[in-house]
Amino acid sequence: MKRKFYNVLMEWKNNNIDIPLMVVGARQIGKTYIINEFCKNEFDDYIYINLMEKTSIVKIFEEDSDFETKVKKLELELNKKIIPNQTIVFIDEIQESEKAISSLKAFCESNIKYRIICAGSLLGVKIRRFNSSFPVGKVQIEFMHPMDFEEFLIALNKQMWVDEIKKCYNSMEEISIHDKLLDMYRTYLCIGGMPQAVLDYKNKNEDILLWNKNILKNIVISYLADMNRYTLNNNESVKIEKVYNTIPSALAKENKRFKYVDIEHGANKRGFESAIDWLESSEMVYKCKYINKIEPPLKVYAKDDIFKLYISDIGILTSLLDISFSEILLNQNFLFKGAIAENYVAQAFVSNNIPLYYWNSGNKAEIDFLLYNSDGIIPVEVKAGDNTQSKSLNVFKEKYNPRYCIRISTKNFGFKNDIKSIPLYATFCLK
Repeated sequence: MKRKFYNVLMEWKNNNIDIPLMVVGARQIGKTYIINEFCKNEFDDYIYINLMEKTSIVKIFEEDSDFETKVKKLELELNKKIIPNQTIVFIDEIQESEKAISSLKAFCESNIKYRIICAGSLLGVKIRRFNSSFPVGKVQIEFMHPMDFEEFLIALNKQMWVDEIKKCYNSMEEISIHDKLLDMYRTYLCIGGMPQAVLDYKNKNEDILLWNKNILKNIVISYLADMNRYTLNNNESVKIEKVYNTIPSALAKENKRFKYVDIEHGANKRGFESAIDWLESSEMVYKCKYINKIEPPLKVYAKDDIFKLYISDIGILTSLLDISFSEILLNQNFLFKGAIAENYVAQAFVSNNIPLYYWNSGNKAEIDFLLYNSDGIIPVEVKAGDNTQSKSLNVFKEKYNPRYCIRISTKNFGFKNDIKSIPLYATFCLK
């Protein structure tokens, strides 16, 4: 299936290929697949190494020998020559060896032009807890995420719909297939953007009744298994799982700010902060920080200890909630409807490299997200339906006078009273 991340790989090849590329992202989002496709399509000579399977190669990296000796031993082990300026080497599951990660500096600084890509699950966690010398400035790090709604449509051979959404977004004119797209958006809420889940839906003739919902449940099981493999001890694993399981219910509350006491009685920052850091580093959750001052750059005014947490894939969130698909597909009212829409938007923002920030003024108003672009700081409000009355946007407009506001809802495109109406299915258009 086509992935937008392929463009990131092409940009690296065309502009920065002398620096090793490190692809960071959660398990089973399609890192191996898309990098493998890129290497096969764009290079004549390709070597694939999986450090989880090739423990003999891990031992080579762990040896106390010079870099060129390690390369020669690597070639002997693979029975294949690494040809400068020609061979692309993809080291998968590189988190299995800190020495392999450290060696990226030597690959970068070598007079021989090596072409190196690496990736791995929980690589973000490994980097945060690195004990060896991390190759700072000697590796290009890129983050990959689950498929967003645009990629979902493209995977289902609906490129024409994507083009029409973009056209209507740019012109702010209503789109004729609005209802069809809302139906497809609701389907995406059930399936999400994990490639295996999307492919199964596609292969089942887009019949959600035939779609294997256990795919997402098994992915969550594999996530929990990773916690046991890549945590310091069992106590830490238990804490991480407790935090992860708390997120869905926290999002359902009117005040979605994450509170440690929601995890368990007596829980506090000291006891669970590292668990949240682990989940964030693993790309299993996204953190949306509170902004206490509406001035650029927003990052400066973000409060690290006041935040909301979102699940990295909307399909996984729906699976964790165990909501009946009929409630979502028939657009019924249910407790988690608003939380699901907000998490969907958060996922779309992260996919487009938009930092997650929110704002509130005590009990008077709360703005779900803040977007900073060439027009300044723009408030973004998310509505799960077409009831678009907004006290919060009015409070923000009176206080900060933004050039315009954005409301994401089930309403069609439009621009009225300084408010841009963006349908939920068009969130991927925001940059």
